Amino acid sequence: MVLESTMILLDSSEYMRNGDYIPTRMEAQHDAANLLCGAKINQNPENTVGVLTMSSPGHGGANLLVSPTDDMGRLLSALHGIPVAGISDVASAVHVAHLALKHRRNKNGGQRVIVFVGSPVTVEGRVLQRAGRMLKKNNVAVDVVLMGEDEEGECAEKMGMLVDAADSGGNSHLVSVPPGVLPSDVLAGSPIVHGGAAPPAGAAGAGSPAAAGGGGGAYEFGVDPNMDPELAMALRVSMEEERARQERVAAAAAPEAAPEGEGEEVVAPTEAAVVADAVVGGGDDEEDMLLQQALAMSMNENGTTAAGETGAEEAAGDGVIDEEMEMQKALQMSMGTGGDRTGDASSSAGAGGQFRDPQFVNQLLGSAPGVDVDDPAIRDAMGGGGEKEDAEMEDGEESKK
Repeated sequence: MVLESTMILLDSSEYMRNGDYIPTRMEAQHDAANLLCGAKINQNPENTVGVLTMSSPGHGGANLLVSPTDDMGRLLSALHGIPVAGISDVASAVHVAHLALKHRRNKNGGQRVIVFVGSPVTVEGRVLQRAGRMLKKNNVAVDVVLMGEDEEGECAEKMGMLVDAADSGGNSHLVSVPPGVLPSDVLAGSPIVHGGAAPPAGAAGAGSPAAAGGGGGAYEFGVDPNMDPELAMALRVSMEEERARQERVAAAAAPEAAPEGEGEEVVAPTEAAVVADAVVGGGDDEEDMLLQQALAMSMNENGTTAAGETGAEEAAGDGVIDEEMEMQKALQMSMGTGGDRTGDASSSAGAGGQFRDPQFVNQLLGSAPGVDVDDPAIRDAMGGGGEKEDAEMEDGEESKK
């Protein structure tokens, strides 16, 4: 927080009766001075603010109303009863303000002079330059607020010379308030209120139409919580409720808009979209969102049931086909087994017929070494074996019959 002592120089000349500011220049200046006093004191508990007028009834020159103090009550009392009279003398008022700051109670911290100008400046530019150099030498910053004067006019040029001469590292500023705009609204977003720092984010440049019409861009929702805490709290609560409502609507609409996973069937997407659009379009209340979720769940359940029934029917059909195929395979296997047995019997019968052939047996025995085919014992065996086999075959045929 900036530790600073500030002197506010008010223009109380006859020109302040003009009605180009609401309600008059004097009243608009009074509101801006109240804003500056409160802002400077709230920035640091040790800050002090003083007030003087640049004209006074009965005699010219500056009139010191309150020396630098931290008593807000004294400051408001001094600002309340300022008379409108005479012609402003900027140069002499700046010298008086410098003397008041020189004799301030707390010698620590910076020094600043804020000058309100709502009437023509009669002094020459070089005089103001000399005053600016004197302030810079004593480490005093200067801020000028122009009311009812064009930024390119003679008054703005002279006051610009004062600001340029006193500027040290960008600590002095010139703000022009266009007619019809409250000076307090423009100052709320200017570096004058914020201790010479840059204006806060979102605040327009000082003196621009955006800053003039913004109505306090330095504060959230354009309302100073120090001036109207109840209104600021109500606006903040309203914003939080609206943000929560939007989040609920987005969360309810997310399942409808999200794509279905791979392998899952999408059941009636067109009908679901139509129902969701109708519910959202009809209202954003909590009951509507619950109805939307119930409809979506019921449609998903119907789709899942239908898919299960179809799968069961397909499984039953596959089971019937599998049974038929198994039966066919069993028949083929049984037929193949019978064929194999018949082939074995025929092959065995063919082999037995060869051994019953005498020529085949004589050739087989003749080729064997040490066997005499003409031996009577061998001949009797060959003849008896053939007769036995013929008898056995005849007995088998009779038994079958």
